[in-house]
Amino acid sequence: MRRVKLQNNAYYHVYNRGVDKRKVFNNGEDYKRFLTGLKELNQEAPIGSLFLKKYLNRRLTEKPDSSILEESGSSFSSFSLIKILAYCLLPNHYHLLLQQISEQGIGKYMQRIGISHTNYFNAKYKRSGYLFQGAYKCVPITTDDQLLYLSAYINGNAEIHGVAKAENWPWSSCLDYLDKRNGKLPHKKIVMDQFKNMGDYHDFLKTAIRESAKRKEELE
Repeated sequence: MRRVKLQNNAYYHVYNRGVDKRKVFNNGEDYKRFLTGLKELNQEAPIGSLFLKKYLNRRLTEKPDSSILEESGSSFSSFSLIKILAYCLLPNHYHLLLQQISEQGIGKYMQRIGISHTNYFNAKYKRSGYLFQGAYKCVPITTDDQLLYLSAYINGNAEIHGVAKAENWPWSSCLDYLDKRNGKLPHKKIVMDQFKNMGDYHDFLKTAIRESAKRKEELE
């Protein structure tokens, strides 16, 4: 299939799952490794070994590796490929809400993410071959309503799939949107600016979770 050219400054829902619906995250270390990739691989210039980069950074600062979920500093710069608005990682799949910043940014970024996590996962668990089910899926977002709904759908995905309460699932941007964590990975301003306050977004999130879970049950 011919890929449609993605537009700069446009928004996209990007997702994929493990081949044969297998797990792509087995434990907290796997989730953190993927989130590290989401941050560190978001730049025009190649960074080489992700492991070596983080190892050298720890040695230079002589500080323990901080949690990717709450570490200081923005995940975006003038050299970034994309902006992450929302994310959710579940045992066998992930969802990302992205804005493309650089030409072909999403394509470059997702290729790096896929290769990086596959190489890490295969080395750790002594396996070979594909980890994800083909190429990632990328759906353009064309309206404000769609953008707001997808932010809630992604933030609430753990609850929609019956994995955990959205507010208790650490591997999504939900806690950042609800001001229960000060993570720098998601850029939530464009979404939150369309609500009066966090409480209004929380109500919107709960409604989206309830309606999405109901539709999921009807399709099963």
